[in-house]
Amino acid sequence: MQGPMGSGTMSGKSELMVFKAGNKTPFNVPPIALSGVALTRVAKFKYLGHWVTDSLSDNMDIERERRSMAVRCNMLARRFARCTKEVKITLFRAYCQSFYTCSLCVDYTQKAYNDLRVQYNNAFRVLMGLGRRCSASGMFAEAHVDGFAAVMRKRCASLRARLCASPNTILVALAERWDSPMLSRWGRLHAHL
Repeated sequence: MQGPMGSGTMSGKSELMVFKAGNKTPFNVPPIALSGVALTRVAKFKYLGHWVTDSLSDNMDIERERRSMAVRCNMLARRFARCTKEVKITLFRAYCQSFYTCSLCVDYTQKAYNDLRVQYNNAFRVLMGLGRRCSASGMFAEAHVDGFAAVMRKRCASLRARLCASPNTILVALAERWDSPMLSRWGRLHAHL
């Protein structure tokens, strides 16, 4: 994979990743060079702020999002502690509900996903000054804020709608492919209402 190009040499910013096919890992991968410089083989690569792994697992990126949310929430709670409830809710929606590319996650453990959900719930509690034991569904309902599952469903539905409406026939075909891992995940999200 190649990182963003700058004014330096391209080979200094490029690395090689060989993706696994299920549990199979290719053993004999010949050395690959770019502009005469051998590329370093890596098992993970950060691209546009997101972790890509050779196993195509989304666990590392979900954990990155969880940690990032914890940092953002703590910053908001410190800086805006004296603001009104309405301001805090607006800040929460803006900074804690983005879940950039969450709709593309298809291969992750339930633990990684639950950890992100718990962090989302705790972020709201911390920002609003609520106790750790207060009901997540109750606090979100009272504040008229989407809970974690609702945010995920909306993000996935939005992506699918954009793919289906795209003039790009390849994207439309991917969105409508019934054996797609993304479509399978989107279906599971909507089945757990």
